[in-house]
Amino acid sequence: MGSYYYFVSQLPYLVYGQQPPLSSAAFREQCLNFLDPADKAQLDRCSFDIPPELPSPLKPMPGEAAELSSAFIKNWREWERVLRLNLVRFRSQRLKREGAAEAPEYPADAAQAAKSASSMDSPLEAEITLDRARWDAIERFRAGNDFGPDYVFAYLLKLILMERRSSFKPEEGFMEYKTLYASIMENAGSAESGVPK
Repeated sequence: MGSYYYFVSQLPYLVYGQQPPLSSAAFREQCLNFLDPADKAQLDRCSFDIPPELPSPLKPMPGEAAELSSAFIKNWREWERVLRLNLVRFRSQRLKREGAAEAPEYPADAAQAAKSASSMDSPLEAEITLDRARWDAIERFRAGNDFGPDYVFAYLLKLILMERRSSFKPEEGFMEYKTLYASIMENAGSAESGVPK
């Protein structure tokens, strides 16, 4: 894995809560011109679509051909997986559902973010809390790698978060929350039954 000093030094600085300076799709296109083939192959792993039932962050999901070689992405995927498992757990407990699924307690900040968001009455505030925790985790995982591929992967994830945040509309947030919540609860039911969806 090489250095991408020239590429990274041209990128606008990202601030959580602001409008993204470019789209994640446009950034992916730029990456194709600068990243070496091994790093390009990891770009599809930069996603928030990580199923909680994924047994290991190292194993590819369906449709992923490339082996996972980035420690940053491995740490990110595990963090997001633990966050989602804990969301299922705390929301199940809040609804007083029988047999709430077990969830890992480490990384502790992922479990705590899920707990905090699950206790909030406002779906919008819960989503903002989760995304802020995601942003902080991304920053922590890429710390000290300012011109390598991990910076590029982190930048892409941050752009996705910024796009997500800019799409929040309070009047539509409740509907999005209900859809997400139903999906999590459906996954919890399939995880408890042992039958993957």
